[in-house]
Amino acid sequence: MNWTFWTKRRDEMPSTDAPDWERALINKLALEHLRDQRRGRRWGIFFKTLILVYLIALVIAAYSQDLLERISPSEEHTAVIDIKGVIAPEADASADRVITALRDAFEADKVKGIILRINSPGGSPVQAGYINDEIKRLKAKYKDDNDKEMPVYAVATDICASGGYYIAVAADSIYADKASLVGSIGVRIGSFGLNEAIQELGIERRLLTAGENKGILDPFSPLPEDQRAFIQTVLDNLHDQFIAEVKAGRGDRLNGGEEIFSGLFWSGQEAVALGLVDDLGSSSSVARDVIGAETLVDYTKKRDLFESFSRRIGASFAAGLVEALGGAAPRISY
Repeated sequence: MNWTFWTKRRDEMPSTDAPDWERALINKLALEHLRDQRRGRRWGIFFKTLILVYLIALVIAAYSQDLLERISPSEEHTAVIDIKGVIAPEADASADRVITALRDAFEADKVKGIILRINSPGGSPVQAGYINDEIKRLKAKYKDDNDKEMPVYAVATDICASGGYYIAVAADSIYADKASLVGSIGVRIGSFGLNEAIQELGIERRLLTAGENKGILDPFSPLPEDQRAFIQTVLDNLHDQFIAEVKAGRGDRLNGGEEIFSGLFWSGQEAVALGLVDDLGSSSSVARDVIGAETLVDYTKKRDLFESFSRRIGASFAAGLVEALGGAAPRISY
């Protein structure tokens, strides 16, 4: 049995004995060429449509869950805002993203309480300060407008250190897992001292500045004692600001001594004993047992696909530029 599903139509070649066979051959070749072009266009349209459908499916898959979460629930719920990773201007845990999420949560209907789910080693003192200040401002505004409090709780997951803890102390209470790492109340700045190494290699450092201290902390130049003392003064000032925020947020709940502010960190269980944390708990347990609204709704401001792609390109370009310029400038961080 001969099964034929599809065959390409083939026209017979004109016989060389026929009159004007040359013209007939040219016409046949032209028709075949036109057919091939139409066939190529159809396949091109098909594959372009397929790619477009695939991209649309990716976007829907990436945002379907987020869109569902953004739909205002009809029941009272707990708003959850993730502060994850390094706290920095262009990071996922930037002040802009966290503050936007906070404002959405404070303005949303049916929100019974807010949880800041923190998993951060710290970062920019300025970014952490912005978030800390905004939490307190929004709480005060909500109370004035509604004549009641909007409870805000911080929940530490793996780590709530330095700038992450700076944000947490603005909350009404702090919860952590017994194995969470909490604390690291201090300030740091890092650099290298390679001036002797380049001298041994016979390399001459040519650094021109306007302002005698403009090259401070240049890794290829020595660090004079007066510059070291100046940097230490700046760090001590920022440390005092950090300590003041912790004392203002935790008050008489703090049980430890000055070691609390030394830059050390502790497990969640130890942090409870020191008064750095109020109790052990997770986002689910706090929502259920403390806030009284077990349903969790994620208000975290997420990146879209195009922003994530742009960020990757920008980060690659920045890394190349830093490498070309010989290294990044030192940064102060909590």
